[in-house]
Amino acid sequence: MNKRFIIMFGIALLLAFFAAWVANLWIQGRPVGKTTPVVVAAVDIPYGVKIEEFQIKVIDWPNDSVPSSAYTSKDQVIDKVSRNDFYTDEPISEKRMLVHTAGSTLSTLIDKEYRAIAIRVDDVVGVAGFILPGNNVDILATRMDKDLNQSVTQTKLQNIRVLAVDQDDSHEKDKPAIVRAVTLQLKPQEAEVMVQAMREGTIQLTLRNPNDNQLVKIQDKVEAEMISPVSENKVASKKHVLKVIPW
Repeated sequence: MNKRFIIMFGIALLLAFFAAWVANLWIQGRPVGKTTPVVVAAVDIPYGVKIEEFQIKVIDWPNDSVPSSAYTSKDQVIDKVSRNDFYTDEPISEKRMLVHTAGSTLSTLIDKEYRAIAIRVDDVVGVAGFILPGNNVDILATRMDKDLNQSVTQTKLQNIRVLAVDQDDSHEKDKPAIVRAVTLQLKPQEAEVMVQAMREGTIQLTLRNPNDNQLVKIQDKVEAEMISPVSENKVASKKHVLKVIPW
């Protein structure tokens, strides 16, 4: 190994050490940004569960990017109910949590001014088990119309949220399962319509696309039948003609 190579190698080594030393001084002298403690998920947290301590942790978060309505201590989160799914290291925000006071967690998940009602279903009514918590459905009712002497089917309610199937309210399910009952979220007036429909005949659930919130205006089939020409002819044929017989 010649002398010139050793000298060049030594100079390169000294320059490398000098560069590392300067970089270390720059990093140490750089002002540290202020942080805020933020509560995040320590594990994946599913929808509709009461938060326990092992499911969350606190980390330091830069002040300039603290999430809106973030919690700063575990005590603020424990025993609350998750309104959405949370993934590991995702910040827990107040807007996506619900306060659990008493009773089941399902009661906490019901929106204000709404009610929960359970209906009995089979594999057909429940759309072969493809209806899962979080889905939206339409309600069809079939009853026998005495005036028309035939069964009549009508869409009674639209875009109704499914809270639970059987006793499961988890959104994590993605496979169909045959269930015996479905719990729906309804306004009080809608609940009355549902109970009336079940008393008068049978009901059928139809599954909606999650991105379809449009409500379709549907004419009452009974009224349509009663004002149709065929119905008018039927009514006319039943009229009695009064004949005047001269004496």
